Amino acid sequence: MLAYLVRRLFLAVLTSLAVSVLAYIVIELPPGDYITSYIAQMSSSGSFVSAQEAEALRQQYGLDQPLYIQYLRWMGMVLRGNFGMALEYGRPVAEVIGDRLWLTMVVSVGAIIFTWLVALPIGIYSAVRQYSIGDYIATFVGFIGLAIPSFMLALILMYFGFTLFNANIGGLFSDEFAEAPWSLAKAWDLTKHLPLPALILGFAGTAQLIRIMRANLLDELGKPYVVTARARGLSETRLIMKYPVRVALNPFASTIGYLLPYVVSGSIIVSLVLSLPTVGPLLLKALVAQDMFLAGTIVLLLGVMTVIGTFLSDLLLMWIDPRIRFEGKQ
Repeated sequence: MLAYLVRRLFLAVLTSLAVSVLAYIVIELPPGDYITSYIAQMSSSGSFVSAQEAEALRQQYGLDQPLYIQYLRWMGMVLRGNFGMALEYGRPVAEVIGDRLWLTMVVSVGAIIFTWLVALPIGIYSAVRQYSIGDYIATFVGFIGLAIPSFMLALILMYFGFTLFNANIGGLFSDEFAEAPWSLAKAWDLTKHLPLPALILGFAGTAQLIRIMRANLLDELGKPYVVTARARGLSETRLIMKYPVRVALNPFASTIGYLLPYVVSGSIIVSLVLSLPTVGPLLLKALVAQDMFLAGTIVLLLGVMTVIGTFLSDLLLMWIDPRIRFEGKQ
């Protein structure tokens, strides 16, 4: 098992390195660079940037160097804990991201917890009570969740919140805590505002996992070992929870790897609609401005989150499924 974990850690490091290369290349693929976007922005406001000034800016930011030189210089800074300067803001990337990264993680984890807490019992109920009224209702809600985009659900909830309760349900903080330093009162205010974004971002994933859990559990319930255990007089609750549910949990554990980055990347429009201070809108603005240091750092962090999520999935699968532990020993 130790050799299995060491191998997974080694592959995780290699994957993170490959993600950093691909992220930098993809961001640099569009024609032009940050200076090109800056010149276009200045021209639209009536200002003029000469060719000499543009060249001086490229030299100042190191954009006149070949792509591989820029990447190696950036990775050298990243390994020292310095993600470079956010060209659009004129401040260090770590300072620009700041609390946005932690708030993004809080919203993402909240959405995943909501997904698991709702999808697991409903999926089990739908499989055990197949073709019942509850199963049909869960199936209907699941299809609705898959069909409605998250940003539309956010708009609907904001509309009803404003018309019925005369309240703005956007944001993660009340007005008095938006710019206030962290305190217990601010943390409690965040906790009160967190359920709605978590519900919106986790709704589609919940609907999908309900269908997956139902299908997998139905498949397990029809296997011979379940029929044999039932014939031996094992209680129905113990029979279902001890073996079939545990085996059917594999997809839940394996989805952690993509749920973390999916929630972040899929929350860009939702964050704009709800005015959430997450990294999603920041990434969109950085890509439009071709700010390679800021955009590259966010994309790199998403890739690292995917790697970490996949590694956690492997650990959970080893705990849930004895076959994986046996394979690791082999």
